[in-house]
Amino acid sequence: MTVNMTSTQFVSSMNETFFRPTFYISGLYNIPHAKYYYVFLCFVYAVTVLGNSFIMGTIYLAQSLHTAKYIAVFNLAFSDLCGSSALVPKLLDMFLFDNQYISYGACLANMFFVYCFMTLQSLTLLALAYDRLVAICFPLRYHAVVTKTAMSLIIGIMWIVSVTVNALLVSLVTRLSFCRSTTVNSYFCDHGPIYKLACNDKSINSVMGYVCTAALLYIPLILITISYVCIGVALRKIARGGEQIKAMKTCTSHIILVALFYVPIISIYTAALTTSIDTNIRIINTALTQTIPPMLNPIIYTLKTEEVMQSIKVLYKRSKMKSAMKQAEARRRRHQCPPQRQAKPLVRFLRRLPQCQRSRRHPTRRRANPHSRVTVPVPVTLNVSVTLSPFVSVPVPISVSVHVSVVVLAPVFFPLSCSR
Repeated sequence: MTVNMTSTQFVSSMNETFFRPTFYISGLYNIPHAKYYYVFLCFVYAVTVLGNSFIMGTIYLAQSLHTAKYIAVFNLAFSDLCGSSALVPKLLDMFLFDNQYISYGACLANMFFVYCFMTLQSLTLLALAYDRLVAICFPLRYHAVVTKTAMSLIIGIMWIVSVTVNALLVSLVTRLSFCRSTTVNSYFCDHGPIYKLACNDKSINSVMGYVCTAALLYIPLILITISYVCIGVALRKIARGGEQIKAMKTCTSHIILVALFYVPIISIYTAALTTSIDTNIRIINTALTQTIPPMLNPIIYTLKTEEVMQSIKVLYKRSKMKSAMKQAEARRRRHQCPPQRQAKPLVRFLRRLPQCQRSRRHPTRRRANPHSRVTVPVPVTLNVSVTLSPFVSVPVPISVSVHVSVVVLAPVFFPLSCSR
């Protein structure tokens, strides 16, 4: 497909004219029912979003998972989620709704984000291999070496490297001029198929592509392999077989993730360097390589990691207990009256009356004090006999006034209310 001049930008710089075309993403070519494949990728993307959101939420909520290792796991889940979001929605829009034309700027942005998060996935797997290496080979120094601060610093450096390298890779594309075909034989704005369409010198782009592939895919895989060789040597020194199995179980999930990510993509890249691969086969294999591992990563970490399973059970029990307590509180408020002070029988009887009737009988009366204390003086006369001698006794009358306090019950009235 040739350049459409109405959708092409012309940029002149240093006596050279650069063409900025609108690219056409070809996708799968001459394959019947290809849309079913893209629907399958839509299902894969939905599971990826749910699974990675779930594992990130679990790590965030579970205090027991706030460790250095799970900082890297959180970053891996975030990279998987963002990488799939950068690739799959645009892919579905292009091939399910026939929007296969993409502008020059949108194409470069798509290239940057897809490669950036793929690089982060590769480097995060390397960071997890480093965590397992220190945990098994240097167990006594693990908590002193692999701290949350150290792992956060490693993750930060990985982000800087990924953004810088891929920004440089994409910026080199802007020096290319596309004056002939603008059909990209891929399923997204892939770097290799795009720079090969250029009319001017593209040797720098070719070299940069090989360097990035070696530095961000092959070298991390070599370092991960070396780390597991060291782990195997350290495990051979453990006398009891039970301890070897227990130590290897902590590495099982990581080994599966490494195999799922590196083996397919490096196989495709290596085969492309040695032989010519059919475009449809390359697209299908590469698309599955970039979408299936992000979907399986949270499932593997959930099923294969005992710490995550235990944290999920604790969070489930906690949420179930909170829900039961809320329901019990709601039932108590619905069926029970608020606590009141102990009242006299007459007061309790009057309180049972409908308050609307009380308001009609006494529209303006207020509650009076049911107990009134009254002091009453009572005169008392005492006859006292005074003995003057053993045989003479004289009676002496004495009058005394005694004050007696009497409690008088007064009528009880209640405030206006029709709440019941």
